[in-house]
Amino acid sequence: QVQLQESGGGSVQSGGSLILSCIPSEVNYCVYDMTWDRQAPGKEREFVSNIDAEMKERYSQSVKGRLTISRDNIKNRLYLRMNNLQPEDTATYYCKYAISPECNPNRGFDVWGQGTLVTVSS
Repeated sequence: QVQLQESGGGSVQSGGSLILSCIPSEVNYCVYDMTWDRQAPGKEREFVSNIDAEMKERYSQSVKGRLTISRDNIKNRLYLRMNNLQPEDTATYYCKYAISPECNPNRGFDVWGQGTLVTVSS
């Protein structure tokens, strides 16, 4: 089964930038929605951003205008450019793919990565 690996997390100061990547272990499947979620210490996991197969983007209100999601449909990779990071962005960021090995959207399932930690200091 395909595995996802996030990278690009790290420690930055307030106002800094990072680019997160999500790299799959294989590419022989169809990917529909690609999503970034995050989980801050002591809090529930929350939606950050999503991009569908038609490249339509959605963002949570808290990150709109500062984070930009993008995807590479050839390599099935997902990215998140993060600008003007704030301490409240500190969290573990997870990527999630809605995939179908049969390329049938009615016979798909979600795959999650293990997460990458982003720490923003004031």
